[in-house]
Amino acid sequence: MWRYLRLFAYFVRFSFSRAMEFRLDFFFRVVMDCLFYVVQFVFFFIIYRHTDAVGGWNLDQIIVFTAGYLWLDAVNMTLFSNNMWWLPMLINKGDLDYYLVRPVSSLFFVSLRDFAANSFMNLVIAGAILGWALLRHPGEIPLENYVAYAVLMALGSYFFYLVQIWFATPTFWLHSAQGLREIQFRLTQYAERPDQIFRPWLRRILLTVLPLALTVSVPTHVLFNGLTWPVALNVGGAAVFGTVFTIWFWNRGLRGYVSASS
Repeated sequence: MWRYLRLFAYFVRFSFSRAMEFRLDFFFRVVMDCLFYVVQFVFFFIIYRHTDAVGGWNLDQIIVFTAGYLWLDAVNMTLFSNNMWWLPMLINKGDLDYYLVRPVSSLFFVSLRDFAANSFMNLVIAGAILGWALLRHPGEIPLENYVAYAVLMALGSYFFYLVQIWFATPTFWLHSAQGLREIQFRLTQYAERPDQIFRPWLRRILLTVLPLALTVSVPTHVLFNGLTWPVALNVGGAAVFGTVFTIWFWNRGLRGYVSASS
């Protein structure tokens, strides 16, 4: 465990030293993501000029939901996005060989090796926005709800990563990730909206098969309404099944991998 933490710390140090060599790109990424944050809030502010509730949530609650999604997006951009973008190229060019010979989990290495230091500032900004959204909420929220929310949001970022690796792994057989990447991008947009606005059959899929509703919607429900046993079992079961399936799927893909030395 400590070896993996030290390795990740090395990834972070190397990424920051590299990002400082391209400072214009560093600051451009901050400005670009800040504009994205503004667009997300303006979208809901416009909607609430014509209604009092969306998915059963008032404006104050939807601000918390939106801030939570921005934090999730920032975590993804900082930790996983670059790695998931480059993974199909590593597979197709045979460059995955360099990671398979490392004395650590290949899935860990290819998932976290490129820490996006130029997105880290956006993670800090998104965290500040989430803190502001929680502090400005007028209702009383019990401490245990905050604790459950924090845990579920951390799991939500993990679920978001799992969905991405599921769509990247078929590159071992298809040798092209363009179509899969487009499908994955379209599907992950469901995480941007409250799950209650979707039809019941689609909501069940987003709570189980493709756990995008578990990324932000469910943690926000728990924040306002408290954690129940059905929700805890749903999230726990999805985490266990998702992890086991991801490891099996990745190893299955490795068996079909044609390395550069073959």
